[in-house]
Amino acid sequence: MRARRPLTSLFLVAVVGLALGLSACGRGGDEAAPEKNDRVVAKVNDRAVWASDVRREAVAQGLIGEDDPLDVSSELFRRVMDEVVDQKLLAAEAERRGLDSSPAAQRRLQAVRERILGDMLVEKVVSGAVSEQAVERLYAEQQRLARATEEIRVRLILAPTREQADAVLGVLGQGAAFEAVAAQRSIDDATRYSGGDLGYSTLDVLPGAYATALQGTTPGQVVGPIQTETGWAVLKVEDRRVETPPTLEQARPQIVRYLTYEGVRQLLEQLRGKADVEITLTDAQAATPDATLADKVKFSPAAGNAT
Repeated sequence: MRARRPLTSLFLVAVVGLALGLSACGRGGDEAAPEKNDRVVAKVNDRAVWASDVRREAVAQGLIGEDDPLDVSSELFRRVMDEVVDQKLLAAEAERRGLDSSPAAQRRLQAVRERILGDMLVEKVVSGAVSEQAVERLYAEQQRLARATEEIRVRLILAPTREQADAVLGVLGQGAAFEAVAAQRSIDDATRYSGGDLGYSTLDVLPGAYATALQGTTPGQVVGPIQTETGWAVLKVEDRRVETPPTLEQARPQIVRYLTYEGVRQLLEQLRGKADVEITLTDAQAATPDATLADKVKFSPAAGNAT
C-alpha cells in the first residue's frame, strides 16, 4: 500500500469546505461513466472515483487549464486523486453524523448545486458564443474598423536645468552620439543606460509637451529643450512607422474574453427580462455598517458567479 501524505491544515480547510458539496455525489455501486472513455481510478466504500473527477478537481484548484490533459500515471494525478478520496471520506462521515440534514447544511448544499448548474449553463452558452468562426469574424471586423496609426521611436536626454539642456544641444551639434550623451548626462535613470531609448509609441501616449514638439518631425531630427515637470528634455526622432496591427493569435485572448462576456451578459438580460426579481434591500439599509458586506458582493459576468 502506498504511504499517504500527512494532511496539512490548509488542505483540511479546503476539504471541509467541499465535503458537504460532494456528499450528494457518487451514490450507488454501479455507475455509468460520466464522460466518454472515462475510467474508475479508485473506490471509496463502493463509491467510484472517476478519472474525470480528479481532472475536474485539478482544474478547480488551478493546477491545470480547462483544456489541458491530465495523465493518470502522473504524480499530479496521484496527488489530486488522494485529495478527492479524502473529500469523499469526509463527506461520508458528515452524512453518517447527520450533518447534511440540518437547515443550514441544506441551504449550503443548495447554494453549491445552484453554483454548479449556473457554471454549467455558462459553459454551454460560452461554447456556443466563442466559436472559431465568431473569433475570426470579430477579428476581421476590428481590422476593417481600425485606423492606421503612426508610431514614433524617440530617444530622450533629460537635464535638470535649461542651461544644461542647452549644453547638451551644443555637444550634439559637435557630432557626439546621442546614445553616449544620454548615458553620460541624462538624469532619467529609466532610459539613460539604454541610450535614452523610449521605444515605439503613438503620440497620444507620450507626455503632452513631447507630443506637441514631435508633431511633423522626421527621423534623425533633434528637438528641444522642452520644459517638463521633471526637467528639460532633448528628444531625437529615431524612426516613424505605421503601427502594426495585432495578428489573430495575438488578439485571440481579448476577443475570447469579449465574446464570453457578451454571451453571458445577453443570457442574463434575457433571464432577468423573464423573471420576477425583487430587491428588498433598501438604500438606507445598504448604507448601514451591518450591510457593508453587500457592497462587496458583485456579479462577475466572466465567471457567472457572485464574488
